[in-house]
Amino acid sequence: MDNTLTSALLGELNLEIASTRKCLERIPESLFGFKPHPKSMEMGYLSVLVAQIPLWIVHMMEDSVIDFATFPQPKIETNAQLVAYFDQNVEKAKKTLSKAKDKDLDGMFYLKDHGKELYSASKKNDIPTTLNHWVHHRGQLTVYMRLNDIAVPSVYGPSADEKGF
Repeated sequence: MDNTLTSALLGELNLEIASTRKCLERIPESLFGFKPHPKSMEMGYLSVLVAQIPLWIVHMMEDSVIDFATFPQPKIETNAQLVAYFDQNVEKAKKTLSKAKDKDLDGMFYLKDHGKELYSASKKNDIPTTLNHWVHHRGQLTVYMRLNDIAVPSVYGPSADEKGF
């Protein structure tokens, strides 16, 4: 494996896929409406967000912009749809990063809402941040899982539910 930033990002993405998929596989649609607090996201929305974040990388690399007004939002009603959406997004992100060169990270990424710029950063800095954002939301999802007695899978080591590997 070469020592490029794009290959490192692909490696990090690959490290997080299996444990993220295990979490998503366990979310029953009967709990999509669960919220641990009135200010919290619903479990279904959070699950879709976790499934969607790899797709952000594709848009960051190929379009350099995500606009909330035009970004595609799927209608996910079942766990099977959720997992399939995740799998599609992961494959797209892997393909995008595997063909990218470090020079492709030199440009800027823009986050917009109806064309109004909310945030901008270099792709070189923001794609690693996006991967961290993904892990953060997966962590939130594991808390929701625990609160609903859904077995939390091993992520970086054994969980209370899965003592071994």
